[in-house]
Amino acid sequence: MIGTGLIGTSIALALREHGAGVWLADEDPEAARLAVNLGAGEPLPEAAYADVAVIAVPPDAVAATLVGAQARGLAGSPASAGLARCYTDVASVKQLPVAQARALGCDLTSYVPGHPLAGREKHGPAAARADLFLGRTWALCPGPETSSQAIETVTDLVRACGAVPMRTDPATHDRWVALISHAPHLVAAAMAARLEGAPADALELAGQGLRDVTRIAAGDTALWTQILAANAAPVARVLAEVAADLAEAARALTDGPEGLEGAKSVAALLDRGQAGVTRIPGKHGGQAPEFTAVQVVIRDQPGELARLFDAAGAAGVNIEDVRIEHSPGLPVGVAELSVRPAQAGALLNALEAEGWPVRR
Repeated sequence: MIGTGLIGTSIALALREHGAGVWLADEDPEAARLAVNLGAGEPLPEAAYADVAVIAVPPDAVAATLVGAQARGLAGSPASAGLARCYTDVASVKQLPVAQARALGCDLTSYVPGHPLAGREKHGPAAARADLFLGRTWALCPGPETSSQAIETVTDLVRACGAVPMRTDPATHDRWVALISHAPHLVAAAMAARLEGAPADALELAGQGLRDVTRIAAGDTALWTQILAANAAPVARVLAEVAADLAEAARALTDGPEGLEGAKSVAALLDRGQAGVTRIPGKHGGQAPEFTAVQVVIRDQPGELARLFDAAGAAGVNIEDVRIEHSPGLPVGVAELSVRPAQAGALLNALEAEGWPVRR
């Protein structure tokens, strides 16, 4: 594992759960040391030869790192074999590292460009989680030169992490992630930037909706600047379309939303937004299932959430998702448990029987 940030350390932790031996390296020795202390693996020894080397570095460093890894001739490895039998990366853009790797003369037969569609707004090894990739799509973009053995090995690694491999090509990948990842990050940042000079009293009114919209804006600025620069044209196209929709909504609201045309324009955007949300796949892929939200008042004290989950488990109800709405200034909140509609009644009855305050 070359790079022990959030993604690299999370992959290492996931593989360690399957008993794999993992070696760790990072240009920041403190990051590598923390990853080792977390149980993600052992420091990369001088004599090393791996089945696969995962390059978990920023996009513009992938090709140079690949060159160095493939050129590393060490005792214990076959002559001129480099650090591993095959290589992959996790950069969230694919055309740039592939083009740079080709220009630098890398061995592309052993290189499988990859991108796990998973992450957090936090970064660094301390934020890593072994379950980060469970059920998540992991794009693989092998080139025409890539060997079938390298593709098979990297695909096995993806599945060992609990992810779902998806084959595509670098150009298509970059267009897709511009829509589903890169442009949304800038939109979240633009909204969050409006809060910088907002009155404190206004922010006291902030609810979960604002947190949902702005959560990813807390990401690492340096990394995201690289990502956006490397995928500039596709991101710019999506942003222009979003900006056009927002400009039309602003015009309609300025002219007066009570007017027939203004109301139609705003309503049309809201309707299109609802239609778009329904197309986002569910947690296991495919069409998102319908859930019912069961609302439960929960005290803000240790053990309450575990007790709530135990009650749901005892009732034989699977909690598909959970969110908590906090009550400012009060020692309680409201937990929204998303369950299958057919199980909502059983969960409500079970919780009421144990004294939980619920909303029917």
